[in-house]
Amino acid sequence: MEYFINCNSSTLAPYTTPLDEVRAAHLYRRLGFSASVQTINAAVGQTAGTLIDNLVDQALAAPAIPAPEWADWNNANYPEDDDLARQLRSAQIEDFTAAYGNALVNNELHDRMSFFWSNHFVTQLGIYNCPGFLYYYINCLQRNALGNFKTFTSEIGLTSAMLYYLDGVRNRGNNPNENYARELYELFTMGEGNNYTEEDIIETSKALSGYTERGEEGCTQVTFDPTEFNTDNKTIFGQTGNWGYDDVIDILFNERPNEIGWFICKKLYEFFVHPDSTGDEGNGIAPQIIDGMAQTFISSGFEIAPVLRQLFKSQHFFDETAIGVIIKSPADLYFNFLKESGFSYDDGTIINMMDSCSLIGQRFFEPPEVEGWQRDRTWINTNFIIGRWLTMEVFLERFFQNNPEEFRNLAVAAVGPTNSNTSNPEIVVRALVNKFTPKGLLTEADFERAMDAFKIDDVPEEYYSPDYYPGGTSQWMLQISAETPTQVYILLRHLSREPEFQLK
Repeated sequence: MEYFINCNSSTLAPYTTPLDEVRAAHLYRRLGFSASVQTINAAVGQTAGTLIDNLVDQALAAPAIPAPEWADWNNANYPEDDDLARQLRSAQIEDFTAAYGNALVNNELHDRMSFFWSNHFVTQLGIYNCPGFLYYYINCLQRNALGNFKTFTSEIGLTSAMLYYLDGVRNRGNNPNENYARELYELFTMGEGNNYTEEDIIETSKALSGYTERGEEGCTQVTFDPTEFNTDNKTIFGQTGNWGYDDVIDILFNERPNEIGWFICKKLYEFFVHPDSTGDEGNGIAPQIIDGMAQTFISSGFEIAPVLRQLFKSQHFFDETAIGVIIKSPADLYFNFLKESGFSYDDGTIINMMDSCSLIGQRFFEPPEVEGWQRDRTWINTNFIIGRWLTMEVFLERFFQNNPEEFRNLAVAAVGPTNSNTSNPEIVVRALVNKFTPKGLLTEADFERAMDAFKIDDVPEEYYSPDYYPGGTSQWMLQISAETPTQVYILLRHLSREPEFQLK
């Protein structure tokens, strides 16, 4: 897979040209987990400004997943038998996994962002293994996904998931643990070595101490124990006082706004626009774009939504060189296809897709390390690409066995009403290629191979000719030919192995 150098020279000025199909699809692939033919068609002709405002407003208003009945359970609520307790926890986690998977598929920008933050404010379920901790962690991500980043940073650090994962529960005043303080600066707000010292970390760890009350080990939410708090004066970024948790957050955002602004906006840029944030050999415009985003971020008091509005409405985001240059994550691979195909699915499909993500490098709630998944080129290696092909074939076969006619319906929707009963296979193939790839296939030879796949071996070439039957009145037709569902199925199997299918 070729690595794309960022040659985008467009600015943050608003993109005012009415959206065409390519850019409408580009928007939905990046802003959410893609969209149906109907949603893309409805976006064509709209202006980016109006559409983006509506989508951001919807995301801001979207509710978090309701609390399950077990959200506040502690050890006393689980069976005394360890095996039975483990089984019940596993069942609860699976139910919640399905609920979150459905949120990702259905909630567009809201849960695209909550998932983005899960790879920023990283925890690992395997460390704490408590359904209630997982629920409140995801709840924090969802509630703050497009909100205020300072508030978000403060709240996420007090979730039991984070307190367990980065040793906050072991941060006692007389024996400080530096783990969370270090990651707060290095990975969560400013970036490695960016205007903080080892002494700042040590002093910060003292100010963060005391969140150690956890009852029995297990599923009791962590609370503050004032007897475990370090009451000495601490000096953080030159500010001295008997600082506590809230003081740390205030000092950090007051004293280091520029570092925070650049670091967070760079991550947003690399996630939504292009993995290369330096530009062509370090001479590109991307740093200027990040500067503009950071200015918006800081001037708004660290509100996330204004930055996203600015970016998604920009000429830079819709530039030709920004389209199809990010490698799909495993979640993108499956969920994008689910949305784009419109095929019927249930919770079992969602769980199977999330399990398949684990096979190709993206285990939900378990990023491999505190730095998170590194994305883009790391999604593609020999094992992972074969896994992508084989798992997509499994899902395609399941969808086909479940309802072959949905494959015909997909093709009819893709070609549009004026071609809904076409007898020209090229129209169908081109529509489906354009639906499932950002900018089509690379060469005409690639397209011809897709055509060959669609025509399937046991149907003669003459079958597609108007003169195949006497009088030229009977021929292959999209709406009525018995072979059509199989043809679409085989074409999608072919496309799922093409390099362009791996991009968004």
